[in-house]
Amino acid sequence: MPNTTRPPLRSALLSALLTVIAVCGGDAVARVFPFGPRHRAVNDLANQFVPFHAHLWDLLRGRADGGLLLDWRAGWGTSFLPDYGTYLSSPFAPLVALFPRGDIEYAVYAVTVLKTAVAAAAMTLLLRRLGDGTGPAPSAAHPLGGGTAPAPSAAHPLGDGTAPAPSAARPLGAGSWWWAAVLGASYALCGWSLAEGTYNPMWLDGLIALPLLCLVGEWVREGRRPLVGPLVVAVCWAANFYTAYMATLGAALVLLVRLATTESFRWRTVGRAALTTGLGVGLAAPVLVPVLLGSRHAHPGLVREFDPAPATDVLARLLPVTYSFATPAAFVCTAVLLLTGALLFRRDVPGRERWLWAALPVAVLASMQWGPTHLLWHAFATPNGSPYRQTFVLSGVLVLAAWTGLTHGLPDRRSLLGGTAVVLALAAGALPSPFLTGWALLLACGGLAAVAWALVLPARGRHGMLAAFLVIGTLLGQSAATTAYADRERTARLDDYPPWGPEHARRAAALAAADGWPAYRTDAGLPRVAGNDPLLFGGQGAAYYSSHTPAVLTETLTALGGGWTSRGRNLLSLDNPVTDALFGVGARWRDGAVVRTETYLPLVTVRPAGPAPVYGPSPFRNQELLLGGRVYGAPHAGACPVGTEVFLWAPDATGPARLGDRETRLAGGQPKRRAALTSLGVQRVPGQKPVLPGPGGALGCLDHGRLRAAVTALRARAATSVRVTSDGIRADLPPGTTGTAVVAAPRIAGWTCEDRPTESYGGLLAVPVAGASSVTCTFRPPGLGAGLTAGALAGLLLVGVVLMGVVRSAGRISRLGPASPSGSRRPPRGPSG
Repeated sequence: MPNTTRPPLRSALLSALLTVIAVCGGDAVARVFPFGPRHRAVNDLANQFVPFHAHLWDLLRGRADGGLLLDWRAGWGTSFLPDYGTYLSSPFAPLVALFPRGDIEYAVYAVTVLKTAVAAAAMTLLLRRLGDGTGPAPSAAHPLGGGTAPAPSAAHPLGDGTAPAPSAARPLGAGSWWWAAVLGASYALCGWSLAEGTYNPMWLDGLIALPLLCLVGEWVREGRRPLVGPLVVAVCWAANFYTAYMATLGAALVLLVRLATTESFRWRTVGRAALTTGLGVGLAAPVLVPVLLGSRHAHPGLVREFDPAPATDVLARLLPVTYSFATPAAFVCTAVLLLTGALLFRRDVPGRERWLWAALPVAVLASMQWGPTHLLWHAFATPNGSPYRQTFVLSGVLVLAAWTGLTHGLPDRRSLLGGTAVVLALAAGALPSPFLTGWALLLACGGLAAVAWALVLPARGRHGMLAAFLVIGTLLGQSAATTAYADRERTARLDDYPPWGPEHARRAAALAAADGWPAYRTDAGLPRVAGNDPLLFGGQGAAYYSSHTPAVLTETLTALGGGWTSRGRNLLSLDNPVTDALFGVGARWRDGAVVRTETYLPLVTVRPAGPAPVYGPSPFRNQELLLGGRVYGAPHAGACPVGTEVFLWAPDATGPARLGDRETRLAGGQPKRRAALTSLGVQRVPGQKPVLPGPGGALGCLDHGRLRAAVTALRARAATSVRVTSDGIRADLPPGTTGTAVVAAPRIAGWTCEDRPTESYGGLLAVPVAGASSVTCTFRPPGLGAGLTAGALAGLLLVGVVLMGVVRSAGRISRLGPASPSGSRRPPRGPSG
């Protein structure tokens, strides 16, 4: 490496530092948590990521109910490994355990910023690996390496028929290290990261994966590191398979361009790349296969048709300070756009290299707008939310294209004028877009002028320092402003939730004090804070929100009168005495305090042999079928008998319902939401009718005396003791028990009892027993065995590949003979010596 360069590590550290300053600075300007009073927790960040990380904290500290395979806290008992592989398998996730439990939101924010900084450092190291911009165009001896890069000729379809013109570009010299840092940080601070990745922190692992997988592609191209390459792929895919899949597609495109621009194309290299990827994915199979099967067993989400965004809106999102949920957040620092545009006009860059790298971002952008390739990017399923989740790949290839030009030195003035014209044309094309703001144009044009000035200045001395100041200032200003703007717009447009505070801490402490698991459940209750309150506050309840919410759980909860949002994937706590009895809820949070009850059953009961209940449209009747007794009465002339508790079933109603002085608000409306079976209070005035939010509701009058009698009858045949583990449950039964043992947990795929297939009893886990004194049920997530087998086979194959490489290398060395003192190989001696 020339003496004018700096070690790659210094570039990586600078890029990480710039990223942290931009993200935290933007959040501080917006006065968003943790730098101000505005809420940061919106949508899935509050509903899923923070609660799941809180549960991981409990797991790592040994305070969770359940383990890696089975979660006893949410959804009345659900498979946890798919959730772990979707939300928590990042190598950064365990860092939350270093923070106090009450600071879980600070912990998630810190991990989010750290991931973004690591993505910047990873891209910077990749750029330095590809070249330093200190010398001539790539050759066999150039840092780009890997073989000669022939100049374009008339015979090459991408050539211009002539040799490259003599270079008027100036080498980067000492500036190469900070240019690499700026471009690496520009990637990490792309609009996708600032607008979407920040509240979907699991996706940020894909932001890190793209440069790492591109680096693996370089090793494959050079035939190096056959062991480390698959391991890096495995870590990327295990960390977040969804964005790793997109990053793998992007890295494959980058590898193809590298093969075409640095050496003659070889199918052997493509085959090595495919083998490396396959081995890495195979090593991650113990996590990936359960995730895949967990999705297949999940309640179906919304099926959407892809509707490409207007071209003007797509162009607008390339600029800073824009926001939209349904368009690609394609912003990258203006320096990247200018350098990429200038690449088109650089005659000092070989034609093949120039045109392929300039065409790659255009091809990626076009593929995002075309239906078939849109489906390919998203694993053949249009997402329920933002349809442009692969946008970070576009930002990555733009940065790589910009750096490709810099590896040949700074652009000359002709190229710079051409690149400026390209950026101005993009901005002009975005003018009709409603997403374009005055600040967007101001920052884009100001940044363009600053970067262009920096590129004109000499690369050394004080001028070099001024150039660095202008470029870094443009990066920080545009990125921080985009962060602040996204913070404000996201909070205004999406659901937001209160940050953890003293009231939350009081609720968690009260639930912990009331906890009696597994003798009874303690439900986190209502009002809810987020979609996974049991994971956030503790206890064991029905509430649960995940991409893997089991279909059987949603169906069972719906039949019993449960409510939900997100089209059935975000299940709400069901505050109802009958279901509390059935599912062993002995304490729950209600309206600011823990409420206890003695009307609950053990987790395992025994029902008489016979057919399982078949649910109908009425939740009142369905609860009675599962309980085995009549406990609800019908109202007379619209009013319930005095002393009974009045329940309203109006799943599609929205608005207040009132009985006397008590008012309850419903939030229904299918297919997005379903209001739960709701108590209106105890009927105290004869003939008093409730005021309903609209027509179509049904009333049920719960007789608590009948409920106590039904519970007493079932307790006589229930388990005498229950023990739960991280992968199952064991219950001791009265001697000589016969019938059907029913576990108060949904019958999700993966359960076996007494080494026999299980049955469904109204959606609950059940197994026939005949004279048994105990029953033991074990849970294994579907796909775990197959995943472990695939992982083991991939590991064995990887070892075999590495050993074959070692044997071949040893054979080549032995054929060349021993090395001479000067380092050259001596030919083998003849018989005469």
